[in-house]
Amino acid sequence: MRRTASAYPAGDGPAATDTHLGATIRRLLPYLWQYKWRVLLALSCLIGAKVANVSVPLVFKEVIDDLGGKQQLLVLPALLLLLYGALRFSASLFAELREILFARVTQRAVRRIALDVFRHLHELSLRFHLERQTGGVSRDIERGSRSISSLISYTLYSILPTLVEISIVLTILLLRYDIALALITVASLSAYVIFTVAVSNWRITLRRNLNETDSAANTRAIDSLLNYETVKYFNNEDYEARRYDQQMQLWEDAATRSQVSLSWLNLGQQGIIALGVTAMMWRAASGVVDGSMTIGDLVLVNAFLIQLYMPLNFLGVVYREIRQALADIERMFDLLAVNREVADSPDAVNLAARAVAVRFAAVDFAYDANRQILYGVDFSLPAGRTVAVVGESGSGKSTLARLLYRFYDVGGGAIQMNGTDLRQLTQASLRAAIGIVPQDTVLFNDSIYYNIQYGNPRASREEVLAAAAAAQLTTFIDQLPLGYETRVGERGLKLSGGEKQRVAIARALLKNPPVLIFDEATSALDSKTEKAIQASLDSAARGRTTLVIAHRLSTIMNADEILVMDSGRIIERGTHQHLLEAAGVYAHMWTLQQLEETAGPRDDGMPQ
Repeated sequence: MRRTASAYPAGDGPAATDTHLGATIRRLLPYLWQYKWRVLLALSCLIGAKVANVSVPLVFKEVIDDLGGKQQLLVLPALLLLLYGALRFSASLFAELREILFARVTQRAVRRIALDVFRHLHELSLRFHLERQTGGVSRDIERGSRSISSLISYTLYSILPTLVEISIVLTILLLRYDIALALITVASLSAYVIFTVAVSNWRITLRRNLNETDSAANTRAIDSLLNYETVKYFNNEDYEARRYDQQMQLWEDAATRSQVSLSWLNLGQQGIIALGVTAMMWRAASGVVDGSMTIGDLVLVNAFLIQLYMPLNFLGVVYREIRQALADIERMFDLLAVNREVADSPDAVNLAARAVAVRFAAVDFAYDANRQILYGVDFSLPAGRTVAVVGESGSGKSTLARLLYRFYDVGGGAIQMNGTDLRQLTQASLRAAIGIVPQDTVLFNDSIYYNIQYGNPRASREEVLAAAAAAQLTTFIDQLPLGYETRVGERGLKLSGGEKQRVAIARALLKNPPVLIFDEATSALDSKTEKAIQASLDSAARGRTTLVIAHRLSTIMNADEILVMDSGRIIERGTHQHLLEAAGVYAHMWTLQQLEETAGPRDDGMPQ
């Protein structure tokens, strides 16, 4: 089942039907079957442990009967006691061997699935990541990864051993005693299982509601914390706390209903167990009285019951956890099923690492059917040249950069690099050829050095320092107590807007790509720093194919061509001087900006 990004908001997943659960199990098995020999050996150890476990009461029965006999031969009970100890140790030995053999299988499966989901999320379109709720998605991945271990643990260490033991015990009861004991055992176990499954299935809905309220609360908390500054700006701490508490109240109610229903489940299970044990012991005691069974047989039946009902006592919990684990794993697999939207074509080729020419050929684009952004945008960006794009907010300037990166596919027309449609190029080679300084710079919560080196993780320290110097960062960094090892905080919040933008410039310079995109690259800089960095940007752009998206016209005066956009269309184009002489929209924008700078130059380091 393929899903679009909008079809799967976090915290609102599909119902975990049996069909879905079966599909989930089928998707999980290949990850486990990669180590089939370990799996088979672990299952052999499981059977060995249960055979040894069931043999213990049999040997203990013989010890009881021999000690109660008239001859009381001490040699035979001693041997039986040694066998009794050996069997008990064997049961533990086989159980631990099973754990040792299966440990790698479980952890490797968790690792591979988590990695597959992580890679897939990075391969999804920008549309998915703009619509997703980070808290809900992260919680789904966390629960799904944890549930793989839980599912394997409960299945291999609870359900399968119990089924093996029940089969062995029923066989012994049928072969050694009358059929009544086996029938009582089957009847009580069947009643227990039917009751547990029926009630647990009802509780699945309650549990799913609990999970959804939990994800929603987590999403609300993370969203609020990510927007910490906005909360402070508007003095809305109490408002955010109330919103979070409203969601937590829903979680509290769901958790309470889930816990109360669990108590009713446990009470019903204990009632069935009590009836089954009473009937079995009544039948065994009657056999001892009429001489058809010995005291050892009575002890044997009691031991069998204890061994069977101890694991069954947790069947409700185990069944619920298995169903819930499958539901959680399904939600994680649902992320893998989200349509990538932008994917490499089967015959995609790599973009050659050389000078790149770009062509927008009559490009139409809409984020959705009701929101057309670009209308027939047509221009060329020759190799080694600079084209600037200006226009009011919402005119479609930044959309050009997103399309060039192929975060989205065009709705009409085509974008070409060296004559090849972007859709026929591999995304990896395409994006390797482009460096960008975005308008809204978001940094990793790590050191300044890490954030600069992120542009080229293989770069040497000398190259990183050179990029920082070119971006006019050296003086600022030298003033910091920890220098390049200074951590920038969540999303770079410890740095000013101008400092973050300079880090972004250094990062792009370090990547050293044939194509550069400057998306309002100096919008957060003061006039003095802007002039210093503009020289670095001009130097970096020399010989490269450069697309400059600008607000301040003074930064793009030397562009080979300037495009003026309005409402998704190119309405003017030409050089700076040509557009001024045309006395159109560009000339009007230039005049207004010159008046603003004359009235009071901006030097506060904040964006306009």
